[in-house]
Amino acid sequence: MVRVPFRAAADRVRHRLSQLVRPASRSRTADPKASRATVRTGATAPGVPEAPRTPVPGDLAAPAPRPWLRALGMLAVVVLGAWLGLLAVGSIRTPVGPMDTNMTLRPSLTGGSKINVAPLGALELDSHIAPLRLDVDVDRLDPERSQALVDQPERFSGLQDEVTRDVAAGTGELAVRSCVAVISGATALGLVVYRRPRRALAAGGLALTLLAASGVSAYATWNPKSVLEPKFSGLLSSAPSLVGDARSIVTEFDIYQQELARLVTNVTKLYDATSTLPVYQPDPGTIRALHVSDIHLNPAAWHIIASLVEQYEIDVIIDSGDTMDHGSAAENGFLDPIRDLGAPYVWVRGNHDSTVTQDYLEKFRNVRVLDDGKAVNVGGLRIAGTGDASFTPDRTGPGGNKAAAQLEGARLASALRDQERAGTPVDIAVAHDPNTARETDGTVPLVLSGHLHRRINEQLKLGTRLKVEGSTGGGGLRAVQNEKPEKVHASVLYLDRSTRRLQAWDEITLGGLGLTTAEVSRHLPEENLKKDPLVPPSSSPSPTGSGTRPTPSP
Repeated sequence: MVRVPFRAAADRVRHRLSQLVRPASRSRTADPKASRATVRTGATAPGVPEAPRTPVPGDLAAPAPRPWLRALGMLAVVVLGAWLGLLAVGSIRTPVGPMDTNMTLRPSLTGGSKINVAPLGALELDSHIAPLRLDVDVDRLDPERSQALVDQPERFSGLQDEVTRDVAAGTGELAVRSCVAVISGATALGLVVYRRPRRALAAGGLALTLLAASGVSAYATWNPKSVLEPKFSGLLSSAPSLVGDARSIVTEFDIYQQELARLVTNVTKLYDATSTLPVYQPDPGTIRALHVSDIHLNPAAWHIIASLVEQYEIDVIIDSGDTMDHGSAAENGFLDPIRDLGAPYVWVRGNHDSTVTQDYLEKFRNVRVLDDGKAVNVGGLRIAGTGDASFTPDRTGPGGNKAAAQLEGARLASALRDQERAGTPVDIAVAHDPNTARETDGTVPLVLSGHLHRRINEQLKLGTRLKVEGSTGGGGLRAVQNEKPEKVHASVLYLDRSTRRLQAWDEITLGGLGLTTAEVSRHLPEENLKKDPLVPPSSSPSPTGSGTRPTPSP
């Protein structure tokens, strides 16, 4: 009776040894003693095939799993556990100069580095070859650290060294954090899958080995010249034109250092823009109109307009023409985003807009097309306007003839007087050409136009204020033809709801193609300043808006 347990124990030890020494043949070779034991017990008769048996632990005849499957399973556990560990705790927040960033290591088939600058896009660098990618998310520009750079310009000379130190410290901390995350994740998942501490520790050790090998691969293939050939996505796809050729950055760093100082200064100004604007407190009933003009097929204009509509809670958008370039039917699809701008859209035809364009826009529910002095009530205002007398692309009509523009203006003025006599006076007139707009002097408080691609604010002789807007499209496709690109212009007009008279306006100017400036300036009509002696023209307290519609900074 004692022999049976001893023999069974010996059989199990021998089975384990046979797995280590002859793993490939252990399922095919049976132990002679076991066969004899089987015969003695009478389980089967000699010469008769043995019936299938359910394998039990220690049974020499039980088939063992293939080694490569076990290794593959262990590798899958290690990779998945390491990835989960990196997702959970494998990232750090660290300052880099005046910016707050978030650094993370991610599994990748190609390696490299990716810098995300929300909401502008991303910058990808082929910095190394390894199964890990470095992700750097730029969260925000810290206003205090930026202001410190502005207040102490001498600090810019050490900014490069400061950024280098910050990046080195951040990556060092990230390496330690990643090691802990990888080992913890792989060990925890190994313990869940195998339920054996030894297997779990083996998974953690293998994960650390793979991470170390990845680090060695990244170090061996490190390519510092990758910054010279970056890949841009999103709005940063225009980054090469924004920052210039990377090789010139290396050779002319002093120039770009000065540009960085200017950019930081402008961004800092935007943070406290409201504190530098003249006094004006729009109440909740103030009507806010956005004046745009001369978009010239620039799709970026729609994003800018939509942002201004949301930030300033615009009641009505007024477009004084030249939305297109050639006025062809093929261009009509460019106008479709107008449907989703979030505010009524009043439009007059410019000299680059055709009647085909006009007919297309008239089908939009939120668009009011004005022509031949037509007047509409929209956004709490009564607005009248007329299309341009000429159509430039095919040279039909009088072209840039000033007399033709003045004649069209005389017709618009006559329509405005008819509205006055009918008891429905117009608050704002709109015409594309300033020569047309000037003819309305004395018939309307405010007239808007464009065409010149530059701003003009003029009080005409008979009391009408003429406001000419610049190009909201930055000159459109022709911007690249000039020596210096045009800036992007738009204005927010504040009008009293009861009198419907202009109370103030904000002029918004953004850098055009290749520029990095952003400016907001507030203006008040001279007559408003004269009425209130407590508000000198140079005063600039913070305009804290009352009610539910404060004036936002851009």
